[in-house]
Amino acid sequence: MATPSEKLVESLQTLRELQERGVVAIKSRDLSRTHRERLIKNGFLKEVMKGWYIPSRPDEAYGDSTAWYATFWDFCEAYLSERFDNNWCLSPEQSISLHTGNRTVPNQLLVRTPKGGNKPTTLPHGTSIFDVRYTMPREDEIVTKDGLRLYSVPAALVACPEHLFRQASTDIRAAVATVKDASDVLAILLEGGHSTIAGRLAGAFRNAGRDRIADQIVRTMKSAGYAVWESDPFENRPPIILDTREASPYVNRIRLMWAEMRGPIIECFPSAPGLPENINAYLKHVEDIYVTDAYHSLSIEGYRVSAELIERVQSGNWNPDDDENDREHRNALAARGYWQAYQVMQESLGKILRGSNPGTVVDVDHSIWYGELFGPGVTAGIISAVDLAGYRTGPVYIRRSMHVPPPREAVRDCMPALFELLKNEPEPSVRVVLGHFIFVYIHPYVDGNGRMGRFLMNTMLANGGYPWTVIPVDERNAYMAALEVASVGQNIIPFAEFLSRLVDDGLKGRSILEIPSA
Repeated sequence: MATPSEKLVESLQTLRELQERGVVAIKSRDLSRTHRERLIKNGFLKEVMKGWYIPSRPDEAYGDSTAWYATFWDFCEAYLSERFDNNWCLSPEQSISLHTGNRTVPNQLLVRTPKGGNKPTTLPHGTSIFDVRYTMPREDEIVTKDGLRLYSVPAALVACPEHLFRQASTDIRAAVATVKDASDVLAILLEGGHSTIAGRLAGAFRNAGRDRIADQIVRTMKSAGYAVWESDPFENRPPIILDTREASPYVNRIRLMWAEMRGPIIECFPSAPGLPENINAYLKHVEDIYVTDAYHSLSIEGYRVSAELIERVQSGNWNPDDDENDREHRNALAARGYWQAYQVMQESLGKILRGSNPGTVVDVDHSIWYGELFGPGVTAGIISAVDLAGYRTGPVYIRRSMHVPPPREAVRDCMPALFELLKNEPEPSVRVVLGHFIFVYIHPYVDGNGRMGRFLMNTMLANGGYPWTVIPVDERNAYMAALEVASVGQNIIPFAEFLSRLVDDGLKGRSILEIPSA
């Protein structure tokens, strides 16, 4: 007779077989009742709604949203296809967001289908699907992206309401940049007789510096007998003119965010003092603050460290084999890696303080920081050396965040774009805030992104002559909330104000952080 442990292994094997087939949204019929109840009881399966489940981790706290946000899009694709077959597509607004690299989990996903009930379907953590009874676009105006049925970009631009050009200007501008020729939208405008929309789109393209397309829309519509009055649907001029040859919508999104967020940062951040005259004194201060920095940065990531542990690994009086407890072993490896990364990061800091372009230095050196950060894990056999070879090779999700970082293939385009922006940015405060924010927005590594982002932030602070700044662990919630607002709501002000306050305290000598005794 099988033991409870053996029975659980059997259920887990069944779940694994489903996952190996790419099944994320698990229906009741996919698992026997015995397997289903056993997996739910042991925390390996969560119910989304009656008859539908997703895989989960047994160590997740009650109410944790991570598993749901990580599987949201895959679940919706499977659920909608099961319910409506192929007779559905996401709304024009949501289609634009996904086309332009915005995979943020929405509070309510709008779906168009002739079978819609015009009512919401409640999902976990305050999310829902609202299926609207609506005539579908033509099949050639629908594209499938990661299993999701979307309006094509031209069809979505025609179907989007005017207010969206103001409320979601980053998405719309990034979408406009992907249109290569006026014919892409003209066929839809002419067939539907959309003279008012033609005037709006002509104004949108002209606002984006695409005069040739704007003129062709107006000219062609008029030649077909339509009266067209061009109007600009955006509130202002674009912060930058996007390169229409850029293949990655994620890169254009990052460039737009950078340009739009610069102004608010400059307004709220203290003026940069300029490169310090006494470089050795600055580096000595950075060295002296190491224990405090390591304690708070590692604690923010959930490691349980003490000043004693940090000082032990700093002095070299440490052997991973001495730490038999798994958690203590993990904490010690993280502390040792942080110390090693801190040393090589100080070498980068010296180059920046002596006048090298900070964006260039970090571009070249950040992979060295990362290698040292996780080097002890490789030595201990916990991490494969291959994992340190470059950026992540799969998806990654941020705990409890509705922001979904770019897919792995987009990371290779986004990181060079980030360093190009850092190299060319003249304002130190912008490099500080957006260097950190965009780095964690991209999330280029499987682990360590927060620590790397704070290293990057502080090297940019040094270039402006600002003091080395430690983010206190007791302000972790405010810190993470500000990053979430920037990632999901495109509002950088809370994060800029948060960092500004800490930096200002340092400038005025008020930044005194203590480490609790062990």
